[in-house]
Amino acid sequence: MEDTEFFDICEKEQTAATPFLEQEKDDDDSVTDQFWNVANEPKGHKIGEESEEDDKIKSKDASEGVGEDFDSSGESQECHVNSGNNNNNKTMKYADRVRILNLRRNLNQLDNIAKEKALTIAKAREELSACQLRIEMLTKERECTETKIEEEKEAGNTAAVFRLQAMHRRLCAELGNEKDLESKIALMLKENMYEMWQIEIEQGKFGSLREQLEQDEEELERQCKERAEQRIQKEKTVAQLAERKQQVGKKKETEAWEAYERRHQKVVDDAHRNHEKAAQFLKKSMSRIHQKEAKEELKTQEHMEKRMQAVLSLKNNITSNRETLRTLQLRDKAKALEAKKQEMKMRGNILAEGGDVTKEIFLHKQRVELERHKQEFTEQQKSRKTEIVARILQEEAYVEKQKKHQAWAEALRSQGKLQDSLRWRIKTWQYIENACEDPAATVLQKSWRTPSTFSLVDNKSSSVVDFSEKALKDTIHENDDEEASQTLAEPEFTGLWSQECNLYKMPKDETDPKPLGASKMERKIFTENLEKLRSGIIRKQVVSGREFKGCPFYSKPSLIHFKDFDVGKTYKKKIILINASYSVNFCKLVGVSEHLKDFINIHFDPPGQMSAGMSCEVVVTFKPMINEVLEGKVTFLAQNGSFSIPLKCTTKRCVLALDKELIDFGTHVVGETISRMIILTNRGALGTRFKLQTSAGDNGTCTTTAKSSLERMVSPALDGITSEEKASSSPVESSIYENKEQVSPVHTEEVTLHISLPESQKTESNLGSSHIEQFSQDALITEADLEAENAQSPAEPPPEEELIEITLGKVTEGEIGPFSSIELQIIFTPCVPGDVRAEFEITFDNPNCKPLHFCVIGVSVDVPVWVPNPNVDLKICMYDRLYQDCIIIRSRAKAALRLKFEVCKELSNHMELLPKTGYIQAQSSFSVQLKFLPRHSLPEDAGKYFDTETRVLEVPMTIKIADKFVEIQPSDGFGTLLPLERLNLDIIFKANKAKEYSFELTCKSEINRQFKLSCKAVGVHPPLELSHSLVKFAATALNDVSTATLYVINAHVSLNRFTHAVPRIGKGEIAPVGPTSFEFLVPEDSPVTIMPSVGTVLPGKKCLIQVYFRPVLSEQLIREEAVQMLCRADAQRMMLKKIRESEMQKRKDETVAGKKDGKKPSFAAFRQPLRVRNSKYAAASSGFEPPKPEEIKTNSEEYIAAQYSLIRNFTGKFERYIIPCFVASGDIDEKRGSENLKYSPYNTLYLELHCPAVAPSVVVTSNNGKNIINFGEVAVGHRIIERVTIQNISQEQLALGFSILNPNGPFLLISPVGTLEPGENQFLFISFCPNESKLFFETLDIRSIKATLTLSITGHGVAPSIACSVEGEVLDMGYVIAKEKVTSTFKIQNTSTLPLRYSIKLESLSQTRDKEQQRLPFFITSPPGRTDFVGTQNYSGLSVFNIFPVEGGIEPRKSQDFTVTFSPDHESLYYSDCLKVVLFGKEIARVIWLKGAARNHMMFVEGGDPLDVPVESLAITSPMSEEAAKGELEEPAKPLLLSLEYIQAESSGTPAVRELKIGAIRTAQFASKKNVEFSLDNLPLLQQKGFTIEPVKGTVDRGQIKCISVSWVPPADFDPDHPLMVAAVLTLKGDIKESYKVLFTARVVCT
Repeated sequence: MEDTEFFDICEKEQTAATPFLEQEKDDDDSVTDQFWNVANEPKGHKIGEESEEDDKIKSKDASEGVGEDFDSSGESQECHVNSGNNNNNKTMKYADRVRILNLRRNLNQLDNIAKEKALTIAKAREELSACQLRIEMLTKERECTETKIEEEKEAGNTAAVFRLQAMHRRLCAELGNEKDLESKIALMLKENMYEMWQIEIEQGKFGSLREQLEQDEEELERQCKERAEQRIQKEKTVAQLAERKQQVGKKKETEAWEAYERRHQKVVDDAHRNHEKAAQFLKKSMSRIHQKEAKEELKTQEHMEKRMQAVLSLKNNITSNRETLRTLQLRDKAKALEAKKQEMKMRGNILAEGGDVTKEIFLHKQRVELERHKQEFTEQQKSRKTEIVARILQEEAYVEKQKKHQAWAEALRSQGKLQDSLRWRIKTWQYIENACEDPAATVLQKSWRTPSTFSLVDNKSSSVVDFSEKALKDTIHENDDEEASQTLAEPEFTGLWSQECNLYKMPKDETDPKPLGASKMERKIFTENLEKLRSGIIRKQVVSGREFKGCPFYSKPSLIHFKDFDVGKTYKKKIILINASYSVNFCKLVGVSEHLKDFINIHFDPPGQMSAGMSCEVVVTFKPMINEVLEGKVTFLAQNGSFSIPLKCTTKRCVLALDKELIDFGTHVVGETISRMIILTNRGALGTRFKLQTSAGDNGTCTTTAKSSLERMVSPALDGITSEEKASSSPVESSIYENKEQVSPVHTEEVTLHISLPESQKTESNLGSSHIEQFSQDALITEADLEAENAQSPAEPPPEEELIEITLGKVTEGEIGPFSSIELQIIFTPCVPGDVRAEFEITFDNPNCKPLHFCVIGVSVDVPVWVPNPNVDLKICMYDRLYQDCIIIRSRAKAALRLKFEVCKELSNHMELLPKTGYIQAQSSFSVQLKFLPRHSLPEDAGKYFDTETRVLEVPMTIKIADKFVEIQPSDGFGTLLPLERLNLDIIFKANKAKEYSFELTCKSEINRQFKLSCKAVGVHPPLELSHSLVKFAATALNDVSTATLYVINAHVSLNRFTHAVPRIGKGEIAPVGPTSFEFLVPEDSPVTIMPSVGTVLPGKKCLIQVYFRPVLSEQLIREEAVQMLCRADAQRMMLKKIRESEMQKRKDETVAGKKDGKKPSFAAFRQPLRVRNSKYAAASSGFEPPKPEEIKTNSEEYIAAQYSLIRNFTGKFERYIIPCFVASGDIDEKRGSENLKYSPYNTLYLELHCPAVAPSVVVTSNNGKNIINFGEVAVGHRIIERVTIQNISQEQLALGFSILNPNGPFLLISPVGTLEPGENQFLFISFCPNESKLFFETLDIRSIKATLTLSITGHGVAPSIACSVEGEVLDMGYVIAKEKVTSTFKIQNTSTLPLRYSIKLESLSQTRDKEQQRLPFFITSPPGRTDFVGTQNYSGLSVFNIFPVEGGIEPRKSQDFTVTFSPDHESLYYSDCLKVVLFGKEIARVIWLKGAARNHMMFVEGGDPLDVPVESLAITSPMSEEAAKGELEEPAKPLLLSLEYIQAESSGTPAVRELKIGAIRTAQFASKKNVEFSLDNLPLLQQKGFTIEPVKGTVDRGQIKCISVSWVPPADFDPDHPLMVAAVLTLKGDIKESYKVLFTARVVCT
């Protein structure tokens, strides 16, 4: 009963910290049972039959004492009992030491249990006292409450009584709970006290055992000291022997050194004698060498003369090639013109015949292309035939040459050998040539060639010829060498050639700069320190396997900037250096830039070691002596590299800027006066004087001229947009002010051509300038020539009268101080209808300040009526007060007009114009009364017209001229018609509503003649309308995108034509109310995209439309430019060739005839190849045929170079598009896939787009100029960095900004660039680290002040995955004989789509293995599971498990075989290691536990519960010899524990079953024994206890395993409170006989 109680106590307190004998299962039950069996065996049943067999040697006290320990055999127990009597002087065996350690651990555990139990009792007592205190408090509160209840009842306070009764019930409940808790705590305390008494009783029982254990521990310590003394004695003996060996070695070394000195002296003497003999012969040989060098020098001079002649001929060829280039260009233009004429003629014929023009033209082009392909194929076949014939002839010539060479070689062999003296001389000459040869003389000089696009063909052909000649020469030299080696015998003089000895070389030890008399270790240390000193004490910083890269210190601020300094003053700045590395670092000041040392002084105290994140201070003192801008850097040296901080000193300067570069007055009526202000700001510390004036090249731009009717006829007309449309233009139109020129739709093509023509000319000149090093400047047509030609064109007639419309204010010049600003006034007074533009310039007295320019534009509209004072200022007003003013309207018309006055809807309740309708007589004035009564709701009603901050109200008022829907332009229908003159007039009609119009126009002359013109029109009200009909895009760079937003509105919600205007065509049917569809028809090759282009709008709704403008270069233009560049390169090459030929001819003529009279030809003569008259000659002299533009491929070098050149030289382009929008009633989604919607062309809406394109400021120069960065497939969790090169191709410094990438995305911009200087290249580093397996796409915008460059970044994250053939996580190598090997193979397959780089790592070879071995073993620390997978290792230090291969790569869908070799060098059952498959050096993809066991004998037993630790002792015990083994007693049986648990259910139970495995190792040793026999005794007792064992005996062949099945069913007399324990002996017979004592334990477990 006591056993069970102690077991329950241990289980309840959970204090079984460590299982006995370090078994891996953390089973508290088995721990306490085993301990109780060890401590109280006399109270239970006996373990086995050993107590009866050992009665003679056991005493009575021993049988009633401690008993047998559960992990020791009977023999160990007997040794322990008799150890106090007769084992004091004997050395303790390993089993005794283990027994002592186990007993000490068990006693310590019992003491710990007692301490914990005492702590539990103390806590229980505290809780009991606290509970009793709470009970007393609750009792007092209850009594107090009862008293209050009685008092309140007497007082008759019912509410208080109910409240107190509820409180009384709560207190009673709490009191009951506390009493229950008190009883529970008291019961638990009683139980714990009882358990504590039992533990103290048990501790008293082990008193004698403690005394005996202390004696054994003292004896063990004494024996350890004795063994330590013996080891010290042995070490002293070994040290004496080593000292003697060292003395003998030194003596031998001295003798060897003396012998070496003698041999060295002999070698030196021999070398002197040989040198004297060779000197006599070398004098004669050197004279021959000098003669040979003189001949080679003469050949070199001749070769240089030939090269000079080649250069002159190349110069002549360039001259002729220029003529060819001009001819080819004219021929191409003529061909293109002729082709265009033919195409137009064909179009006319096809149209006349009524055919399909597009189809016929397409078929014609296909036929022409087919003919061209046929001709090319025929020419290719001919060239191939010619090439085949040439190869056949070449092979025949080569065969003939080989035959001749063989005949010549045979003839040489037949002549016999040369004379001996001649052979000696030849061999000696070859030796001298090899010894005295100059390597630089053997280098072949490359022939100079003119760099051109087509020089590659010549290089290839010449290289083939050189290769063939070189190969032939090498063949001849090889034959000569072979013959020489056969014929040469011995040299003429015997010396160094005949003696087999080497020249003396100075030993390395003598040349090394090492201290004399130092040891080998001291020399090594000295060498390492010297290398560190030479390398600048710079080394890599690696922390936790990660190397630090980058700047080791960060500075705050990052730039040391002294701004606006004065000479003679002293300035100081403090900067902070922060250690940004991974660990401790140092910092040392190196110095400043050389040119700053006279002005900059650095005060820096080295702080010594600085931890990561720490900082130090540096003081920089600047004392300027000169007034100049200084730039440099301050350099520091850290432990892992140097770094520098930029330093900049700037003088005082003027930083002038305008708040705007364009003043847009907008549209105003003739006769008004408007003013605008522009602000000039000086952000610098230096003032200057300014002057505002018109630009020098702006002659006449700021004035308009009154022209005659003839001149007005040819001027560009308005594009049909009236003043009302312009006044109601969208914010998109008003914000985009880069191009305000309005062009008539009739003249669109003409204007576009006129704008793009200078671009092409500019492009050609710029492309030519890119090859300025190859072309001659005088041989090109400059822009000045073009301007001269343009100047010869007839000039326009001078203006008759100048009316200045844009003028300056009062302030046009003055002084602007530092950090100040000045407002300048610009006045616009429109006089003549039309566009007005003026350029102004602000100049400064300071020569370092560049002039500032700004532009002023405005539009004058000639409206019949106008307001002299367009602005009405009511000053400060108050709510609910009436304010009035008078507005004067004047008319310049020659007839009466009906006017209508309107106020915006928002202010209809606050403001009105009286009268609302009126008539103004011809050329008179009209007065309108303005009434303004502001109410308190004005801020909410006014909306955008009211500024809540300034409380200012600005409201537009509209004056409409009723019934004016026809305009006559130009000049409103007035003009002068000269005799025989024809005048074209434009009749502009604008319908106000949907109806049919019929009216007459009357033209009157000064002689009162009238001409009537009948006009008819139909007004159309479309079902849909556009929010904006005109979109003006901002100036957009190439490959950039500009976006505009507009709406398609469906305002048709009712068919009632009396309340509002309804959509209809004239007087036709009203459009149905319902969904209405639209479609924008965008030209195919236009840079405009409309999204969505097709859609449906419901009644009363609107659809958002996005219009994108992305200007790009057309492929045809790029191909044509590529052809032109090829032609220019060929022309250059031919021109240079002709120049050289002419110069060579000139030299020859001067040499033959001498100098003649006359002028030398000027260099201008070389300009002749570019003129038209010599183009035929140039074309005839050049054999180059330029490719067709269609043949240029988009990925070729020519295409990329042409695209890059066009982008760099792009000057700008303006295009105008009118996009039709077709409208149809119905839902497009319902008709999709069936019939189309019916539409009327009269309901078409038109969207006008103004698209100006400019050159980009930043371009991508890497990746062939592509803006797409494709990372491809990247493994998840791994990072790849791509470098992108960007260049500033503008003429200004650009400040760059970058859009924000997704912070949670895989893309990261590592190194953003702040500024780009003109022409500067910078690198952007973008990394890609996917976190999941999918496609990623983001865009990075590089923004500058002029344009935005968009980079498209894409990448595909792929999760690396592998499949391993090893099932589970363990690869068991099985049993093997010690010092033998066994191999196993497993396979790993790459199941992902990207190549995998793998490496195989063993845990036993890891760098952290030494640190992990310093920790306590897992069986002591008792973790929840085993974490150390590295078990027993070899004594030799070699790895137990070897893997091959250890690293490599696996292609996608491929596999790799791995071989594991298990080679133990001693016996152990716990060989293990952990194999890790690491991908890309980071990710652990698979972990495999390698296991194996080694035996010295061929049999093994496997199974049962573990009884020992899987960690070996550090001591290596040598195996006992046979004689010693015979002298000792027979080896005791090895313990084996087999525990069985019978599971008892409610109705039936499950028998407990376990297995033991008997195996025989397959080996070549132990040939006399082929199998293993086993047998198990004590079978009757086992059967009596309920055990069933099959088989009991048998044999096992080599390489086989047999299982012994053990099952147990509890017998009828089994007591569940006492576990069953039975012992039996298992005997194995193989090469030796082994015995295992098997201890069967059984118990019943209830479920």
